[in-house]
Amino acid sequence: MSYNKRKIINDPVHGFISIPSELQYDLIQHPYFQRLGRIKQLGLSYMVYPGAQHTRFQHSLGAMHLMQEAIAQLRSKGNDITDEESDAVLSTILLHDVGHAPFSHVLEDAVVDGISHEEISLMMMERINEEMGGRLDMALDIFQNRYHKHFLHQLVSSQLDMDRLDYLIRDSFFTGVVEGSVGTARIIKMLNVDEDHLVVESKGLYSIEKFLIARRMMYWQVYLHKTSVAAEQLMLNILRRAKELALQGTEFFASPSFSYFLCNKMDKSKFISESDALYNYAMLDDTDVLSAVKAWSNHPDKVLSMLSKDLMNRRLFKTEIKENPVSEVEYEQKLSEISEKLGLNRHEASFFLSQDIVSASTYTPYNEDSNIKILYSDRSLKDISEASDLLSISLISNKVRKYFFCYYKE
Repeated sequence: MSYNKRKIINDPVHGFISIPSELQYDLIQHPYFQRLGRIKQLGLSYMVYPGAQHTRFQHSLGAMHLMQEAIAQLRSKGNDITDEESDAVLSTILLHDVGHAPFSHVLEDAVVDGISHEEISLMMMERINEEMGGRLDMALDIFQNRYHKHFLHQLVSSQLDMDRLDYLIRDSFFTGVVEGSVGTARIIKMLNVDEDHLVVESKGLYSIEKFLIARRMMYWQVYLHKTSVAAEQLMLNILRRAKELALQGTEFFASPSFSYFLCNKMDKSKFISESDALYNYAMLDDTDVLSAVKAWSNHPDKVLSMLSKDLMNRRLFKTEIKENPVSEVEYEQKLSEISEKLGLNRHEASFFLSQDIVSASTYTPYNEDSNIKILYSDRSLKDISEASDLLSISLISNKVRKYFFCYYKE
């Protein structure tokens, strides 16, 4: 590795992070990766937790750092990981989020309908691999779980991977929600491999229990906080209105790449087939969206301008959490109220309310590809849901579903 590529990055969560090889340095320097520095990790959560200004760039570096630690620990216990495999899995975790839309999960379906950020990440990785003459061949195999050492894929994507370990501790740090803090060092020290499956030695059982509880707490305190959901629904309705106007030929300010997606009905097949789609997507980040919304605050369209002003000035929708979907009668009543209050027709008023179903489960037991297995000294294995005397299987595996009803308030 050349001297000028031996960089050390000072990270507020993990301390000093070293770039392990020339390949990772080249990936970090790639425009696709640099774009992640302009995409907030937690979308609009900064409207609830002002400190949540961290980016996907920081998270990806942190996940790479934890992967280095995990590789070192697994090697110290006699598990065979070659230098080439190490290089590949570090590259995989570094690029695992490269396909995120602006504001991360918030706009995942709003920019391109029916395609996940993982699929776009794969497309971007394949494009980088072409540019780099096949240097990511093994990384792509690991990412797609095609490599013969399955545990390497589990380090990248499972219910106990380096991605989750970093985002929990990082999101906890930047939001100030201490319940999300997890002992990453302890968990990584307890990792091992048994019959090509990533496992946790029994001494690490309590750390895994804490990890699962922290994940549950972060979902309902941060990721699915009702005010965050209200901000997200407001943003989505702004883009829905902007797209409707754009398809009707209305002119308004937007960057060329943002205009590309506003003025085209973009689904998965079209995104894959159009040569300009990935280029424009890679040029799109939070700044495109925020600068447009700021400009739209003064747009002659009353709906677009009102919604945009509300988002810019944090006048968010009121949100009710319900056990069941809103009845048609209640929805129609609220729609009529808004229509009359704002002097809008019913279609225009529909942009000032929305419904959303959010659900989360802490753990999915008995999923052989990604479950958490506890390894005992007699070499026996138990799923964490069976091994723990603290975690109720019904508590951690049941999918909690909540119905959010968001609407305009003066």
